[in-house]
Amino acid sequence: MKNLILPCLLVICIGFQSCKNEEKQKEAVAAKADAETVTKTECYQAVYEKDTIQLKLNTLKNGKLSGNMIMKVAPSTVRTGEIAGEFHGDTLFADYTFKDLAQKDKTFKNPMAFLKKDKQLILGNGTMQTTMGVTYLVKDKPIDFDRVKYKFDAAECAAK
Repeated sequence: MKNLILPCLLVICIGFQSCKNEEKQKEAVAAKADAETVTKTECYQAVYEKDTIQLKLNTLKNGKLSGNMIMKVAPSTVRTGEIAGEFHGDTLFADYTFKDLAQKDKTFKNPMAFLKKDKQLILGNGTMQTTMGVTYLVKDKPIDFDRVKYKFDAAECAAK
């Protein structure tokens, strides 16, 4: 009988511990979902010659941004994808993950930098480098926000 009590106590302790771990996991998932709640949505549009870019940005509760962007750049095809990033001061650093309609089976990812100036977002030109298949903006090289093609103005968000 004494030999049976010790294993039973051990099984009960393990059961209580697994319940505590399960509660912690549920709390972590709930906290992550709360941090990713959209607090504000803004839409922008840039037009340059025959090019049009539409940008929708969702500001999340945790301060990061997500959204989508549609690039209609002549004579190329339409590029549609998601954008995700965050502000560092007045500059939004983001990654644009998109598919080119001509190459539907391939996904591309480009880094971007937008300067928020007054009520505009200005897409900067920076030096990009690819290392081990990952493209990023070179930190030691300045991003040019003066000689640019695309300046985004506030626009109405399309209902979808």
